[in-house]
Amino acid sequence: MQEKITAFINDLIIYDYLLFGASIALFMLFMLIGIALRRKIFLAMLFILLSFLILILAPTIGYIKMHEYLFKNSVELSSQKQLTFTKAVVIKGRLTNNAKRNFSSCTITAKAHKVTSNKLKNFLYSYRSFKEGSILLQNIEIGQMQEFKMFLEPFSYSKKYEISLGASCK
Repeated sequence: MQEKITAFINDLIIYDYLLFGASIALFMLFMLIGIALRRKIFLAMLFILLSFLILILAPTIGYIKMHEYLFKNSVELSSQKQLTFTKAVVIKGRLTNNAKRNFSSCTITAKAHKVTSNKLKNFLYSYRSFKEGSILLQNIEIGQMQEFKMFLEPFSYSKKYEISLGASCK
């Protein structure tokens, strides 16, 4: 757990610090307004509640949305093939940098999940993968498309399945 926190802090960029600082400043501003309005109970409680919502939601949602915008990418699945003599699946795809900045690294994650004829079960299975794998690509420039190949192994599932791809870049 400590390694994850250290890695998160090391990967922060200047915009993240600005977002977190602005969130704390707004929290304190709304808290002070709530304290100043202590004679009007309803308004005071409203500002104090709003300040805590800002403290929790602004950094979380802001971080996610900002990184979606700054590190915009698209991942396409070109082909997938289950090997017959080895318990593995070969996945080929393309990663495209759609952002306005270069990526120093991208972690591409492939997830395999079950597929049935029931739409509700398919929806639930899409969030619960039975096999995952990832690779790391380095130095992807603006507008560059990079092809990749990865393996999911050991992969012994014999029924219908679907592969979904995702990428997290920085």
